[in-house]
Amino acid sequence: MATTKELNVEDKLRAIYDLQLIDSRIDEIRNVRGELPLEVEDLEDEVAGLSTRLDKLKNDLEVIEEQIKGKKNAIDEHKEAIKKYTKQQESVRNNREFNSLTKEVEFQELEIQLAEKQIKEMKASIEHKKQVIGDSKEKLEAKSAHLKHKKSELEAIMSETEKEEIFLSEKSAEYEALIEARLLQAYKRIRGSVRNGLAVVSIERGASAGSFFTIPPQTQMEIASRKKVITDEHSGRILVDAALAEEEKEKMENLFSQF
Repeated sequence: MATTKELNVEDKLRAIYDLQLIDSRIDEIRNVRGELPLEVEDLEDEVAGLSTRLDKLKNDLEVIEEQIKGKKNAIDEHKEAIKKYTKQQESVRNNREFNSLTKEVEFQELEIQLAEKQIKEMKASIEHKKQVIGDSKEKLEAKSAHLKHKKSELEAIMSETEKEEIFLSEKSAEYEALIEARLLQAYKRIRGSVRNGLAVVSIERGASAGSFFTIPPQTQMEIASRKKVITDEHSGRILVDAALAEEEKEKMENLFSQF
């Protein structure tokens, strides 16, 4: 194919319209996928978040259970201390020593009561966390199943369209290389600013296919002469005549029919 410098205006118009047809076909392929890739990504994030939360809850349970063990051991130690102080009371020499030991026994009993209260609270916390873990497991299973379904759906679409998209992306790059930088920049700017991605459109029934505003007969003749690049004053799109558009569409249809 000719290099960028050798292209005359008509060749430029054909190249940029071909590029538009290729890019529009790529848009169609991506529209088929729609929001699926983003859905899959969001679901993967949700599943990862739920898994992390579940691991943390399980770890919290282990920590609380260890704390309960610690409190039970402490209770046993307090009970041993009570036995020791009670026995010592049997051999005291005066009331002061007896009262001192009595206070020690009372302190140990208070410590036991506090530990038992804390164990009760921790057991309630365990039951609550077990309920949350159960709910989180159900949610994780549901989200994981949904993710598997969406991934399968996306993979099926990708397997059907991936080769074609790669092929067309390569063709798009080839045609971009044929177009001078300023014109290509204008094409990309227009494509990025319109919802349907159409930067190059043909004249249909005397109007721009992009804006549907009537094109004056003199301008239509200039477009048909293919002597300069003309844009639609209403939409800014690059205009080509219907005959050129039909010829290039037929050429591109043959290209697309390979898939």
